[in-house]
Amino acid sequence: MAAAGNILVVDDEDKLRALLKRVISLEGYVVHEAVDCKSALRILRKEDIDVVICDVRLPDGNGVELTRSMKVRNAEVEVILLTAHAKVQDVVQAMRSGAFDYIVKGDDNNRLLPLIAHAMEKARLQKRVSRLQEQVAHAFSFDHIIGESAAIRETIAMARKVTASDTTVLLLGETGTGKELFAKAIHAGSGRASFPFVALNCSSFSKDLLESELFGHKAGAFTGALKDKKGLIEEAFGGTLFLDEIGEMQQDLQAKLLRVLEASQFFKVGSTVPTTANVRVLSATNRNLPKQVEEGMFREDLFYRLNVFTVEIPPLRERAKDIPLLAEYFMKLFADKLNKQVTGMSREFLQVLERQPWKGNIRELKNVIERAVILSDAEELGIDTLPVIWAMESPGIQALQAFDLASVERRHIQRVLDHTGGNKVAAAKLLNIGLTTVYRKMEEYGLNGTYPEE
Repeated sequence: MAAAGNILVVDDEDKLRALLKRVISLEGYVVHEAVDCKSALRILRKEDIDVVICDVRLPDGNGVELTRSMKVRNAEVEVILLTAHAKVQDVVQAMRSGAFDYIVKGDDNNRLLPLIAHAMEKARLQKRVSRLQEQVAHAFSFDHIIGESAAIRETIAMARKVTASDTTVLLLGETGTGKELFAKAIHAGSGRASFPFVALNCSSFSKDLLESELFGHKAGAFTGALKDKKGLIEEAFGGTLFLDEIGEMQQDLQAKLLRVLEASQFFKVGSTVPTTANVRVLSATNRNLPKQVEEGMFREDLFYRLNVFTVEIPPLRERAKDIPLLAEYFMKLFADKLNKQVTGMSREFLQVLERQPWKGNIRELKNVIERAVILSDAEELGIDTLPVIWAMESPGIQALQAFDLASVERRHIQRVLDHTGGNKVAAAKLLNIGLTTVYRKMEEYGLNGTYPEE
């Protein structure tokens, strides 16, 4: 038997409706009945209907119009229309209204159950896709941006205002402040959320590669172009294109991007035929674009098209209140990822974090917490898991620790390992000791010479 599903049969002929219910029920489906448009819509509001089997002619309306109304209320429901005569005009109208298919009464009885199975499969697939889209939208919503400071709350409130529109947005902020996170939240709250979010870092490619990545190319456009390739503008069709480090884009590519914004079309590399663009553009930079415009490094007309709405994301040092919240979030994230029993942070640990300038902002904080969790052998992160220079400057170090020779040696070796990025050979040279001594000291003091990038 087929897996259970909810089916609504809409027909004013009692005998036909009863027959359909009996046949369909034997396949394991739950069948609901309605005699007209009004009762059908009422059931659709109350029940989680997957597939509707509906007569074209009903006492209070037309099945084609009812199909349109049902699809407006629930786009995931699939409708199979029953018609006495298969007129081409009626069939075309039914399909345009969103019907899954149609059946001619008395002629297509053998098609009914297979058609229901296919319609049910499509309805369930659409529901799964919708649930996944909702989960993704929720995961990247503004509600998941961590922070309680006035600075970040005001920034979120500003970004929310532009979410529902199709306006271009320029996100400004230092490296590591979370510009892409804001771009994803804007996309997730927009009418384009069910379409792709595509991100591109303009500083990661040479001019020629960036042009091909962004606009795509035709086969034979250049050496190695063996087949047609879609660019990211085309991949993001219907959705959002996020251009990070937009200030790094070369001027001739800026002109091509301007055409996308002004004419909603572009040319692939090697093509003379324009391609339609349907995409919202969000961009970000940590550069001073007005200054680049003055110096002739960035097109003024493109700047004004990108800068319709600006969101400035504050650096971490201006939202110190959020540091404990962010640190706790990253601590739990990496403790779970690394399967370590780290459940808290010492007061001295947090005090050291709150005093740092955080030139790398949230990205730097994330790396520091990941490193601390890796180094920690206790349930609580202490200052001994922070970069040694930070810990040595902390007033929280006890006098005995500060002056004990072994503690000083341990911190000094750790500091040198930090400086060399965990390179033990380089550390041995700087310490002027043998490599075997470095390994012995690391084992003795429980040091780790391999760290994430900071």
